[in-house]
Amino acid sequence: MAVAASQRDAQHLWALVDMGSNGIRFSISSLQPPTARIMPTLYQHRVGISLYDAQYSASGERIPIDDRTISAVCASFKQFQRTCTDFAVPERQIRVLATEATRTAVNSEEFRKRIKDHVGWDVTMLAKEEEGRVGGMGIASSLPEVAGLVMDLGGGSTQLSWLIKRNDHDDVRMPENGSVSMPYGAAAMSRRLAEAEKNGTKDQLKNEIKEAVTKAYETLQVPQELVKTAEAQGGFTLYLSGGGFRGWGYVLMSQHRVQPYPIPVINGFKASRREFLDTDEVKEAAAATLDDNDEDASIFRVSDRRAGQVPAVAMLVNVLAEALPQIREVRFCQGGVREGYLFSSLSPEVRSQNPLVVATQPFDSPTSSELMAKLLFSSLPADPTTNAKDDYKSVFTLDLLDAFSNLIYYHSSHSKDLQATAAVRSTTSGVLAGVHGVLHESRALIALLLCARWGGDVPPSDETFKRNLETIVGSPFTLWWINYIGAVASLIANVYPAGVSKEDPERLGFKAIWDRDEKGHKVLSLRVSIAEGSSAASLEKELHNIEKVGKKKRWIGGKDGVGHKILIET
Repeated sequence: MAVAASQRDAQHLWALVDMGSNGIRFSISSLQPPTARIMPTLYQHRVGISLYDAQYSASGERIPIDDRTISAVCASFKQFQRTCTDFAVPERQIRVLATEATRTAVNSEEFRKRIKDHVGWDVTMLAKEEEGRVGGMGIASSLPEVAGLVMDLGGGSTQLSWLIKRNDHDDVRMPENGSVSMPYGAAAMSRRLAEAEKNGTKDQLKNEIKEAVTKAYETLQVPQELVKTAEAQGGFTLYLSGGGFRGWGYVLMSQHRVQPYPIPVINGFKASRREFLDTDEVKEAAAATLDDNDEDASIFRVSDRRAGQVPAVAMLVNVLAEALPQIREVRFCQGGVREGYLFSSLSPEVRSQNPLVVATQPFDSPTSSELMAKLLFSSLPADPTTNAKDDYKSVFTLDLLDAFSNLIYYHSSHSKDLQATAAVRSTTSGVLAGVHGVLHESRALIALLLCARWGGDVPPSDETFKRNLETIVGSPFTLWWINYIGAVASLIANVYPAGVSKEDPERLGFKAIWDRDEKGHKVLSLRVSIAEGSSAASLEKELHNIEKVGKKKRWIGGKDGVGHKILIET
């Protein structure tokens, strides 16, 4: 997400170095209110120095980190130090965090001293337990809510834990010791698997990992509330983080039933148990990327290194299926050590905020979007819909409508030719593309709502993209309500061209109920109250557009599809 100049106050900037096993990540983030919850990134850079590989000889013997690698690390630190100076990051707000590869290095002390002598920065080594806790907070930052088992797959180790974070001011909960760490990172697993295949001990390795994962789960003492929820829903949600799992996720995206998959970011991507465990298909796709003769087999965001680790990750995935309780679905998370460290520094109140609402606040109209959201919400019938096939109330929550309301006027300056198409791309390559903490389903909903607000017609170049977003949403009922709410939003924007005014909140009002027409068919009856000074005649086009959504030929799937007839009264 782009950071406005007003959000670049140096006193709120934090610079972090995440010195992992497979690479070193440098970043500068802003924790300035009101967008602190999403931790906007001003600068990020990755140096592909593998501290894990540097500690093994060609014969597999453990060796100290060599002088050439240490010099390359120090040079990258010096460059980042200059970048911190360019951004005026306070020295007290620069942190260097190191994990497994630095912690276990034969010459760890000498390595850290060289960094200290070169740039003057101390290296903070995260203990196993603390690494798990920070990683858990990174996962908690990645989604609006989290409730299930979590795994972080690094280069040298993997952590297993459980996590609960809900948007009700209840702070993040996890085991006291953070997580259970096991020496089965993606790089470590690749090395162990190669040795096992050479020695014919692959089954022994698998049994070793299975025993370790089973014991780790028993150690965690998962809360009964999570266990009972899993029993009721058919299994746990497993939240996955770390480079090895992200590579697996990108391969799954490349094999998704929706092609091309329209959302490029891995954070918030969901896969079913069946998709996650289809290791043969994933391995086949990854192997194709390593075939120099197959130029069309490359997979977005999957490097040759990650593709080469897929067989090892596949073994871990198979073990998880056997060692852990039933997994219903998996969610992929971008949050790691950097995000976890920053998220830990925020107050529980800020951590409980909805990322989508926070991200859209800077684009709110000069007046209050809360009034707009309440007005939109009043256009939905108030009847309970829990467990109903058309459960619109659980989808179009006040938080979602609040985020939508913040952007209702955003594309007003665009030409009519661009409004709908810019809106449909807003969450993938537009204004919300870089927002941290948003589900793929939410990205699709907001994009389609904004597109519908501007009429919904996109050029041929964007038709497939829009259809693929609709497929991610899934429910035809939800798609119908998107068209309805978009049309209602256009009416509101016409009545309140500068935003819903706190001084004149009664200019427009809605009352929505379910009713029957003269033939006894169910209809959505929308009573539109218009204050003096405005007339229904001046809003004829907008009112007609709402009614058109209720015409059978405009239902999702056509006359025999899904939708509701609309009756408007003024």
